[in-house]
Amino acid sequence: MLLGPPTAAAREGRLAAGGGPSPKTLFHALAGALPALVILALSGCSSHWDCTDTTAERGEAGVRVRVEDTSGWPLGVIAEVVDWRLEPHPQVSDEGDQVPFHYRFGVDEGSGPAVDACAVDEERVALGCRTGYSAEAFDPDGDHMGGDWLTVERPDQVAGVLLIPNDQSCDGRACEQDVKDGGGPHPPEPAGVGDRL
Repeated sequence: MLLGPPTAAAREGRLAAGGGPSPKTLFHALAGALPALVILALSGCSSHWDCTDTTAERGEAGVRVRVEDTSGWPLGVIAEVVDWRLEPHPQVSDEGDQVPFHYRFGVDEGSGPAVDACAVDEERVALGCRTGYSAEAFDPDGDHMGGDWLTVERPDQVAGVLLIPNDQSCDGRACEQDVKDGGGPHPPEPAGVGDRL
């Protein structure tokens, strides 16, 4: 193959002797592309996000508990069962006795934790549970007191009502729901019938 006189591009160092791009040209092309790749990665166009979900361990249930966050740290809030009894619910009295109960949160205004409340038997096995929210707990005296009903299949087995100290009020999005902004610590699964507390 006969080579002719060098072209202007070859004389300026943009082409190698064989006609392909010179090392200098490749360096400049890569140097120009690097910032674009960094911008794409930081703007959310990257295909890999390091997202991890963790679940807090369930705290020890009690009649009076210190509410704790997903890391196990106390929030400075006490929640307690004030009273409970067995009686038919007025709207479904034919279903037999259920468990009306009252609870109190020692919270400041604007604070909003929530805890699971469960009717339990003598072995502390849950017979019926629901979540109580401090934002819904108030009475005319300004006390953060609320009330609710627990539905149970065997009211004759109810030995008490216990609260679980884990705050259930702010459970962020899981990685499978939002790989970019999700993940992190989550409260334990809400308690259910059959769980030993």
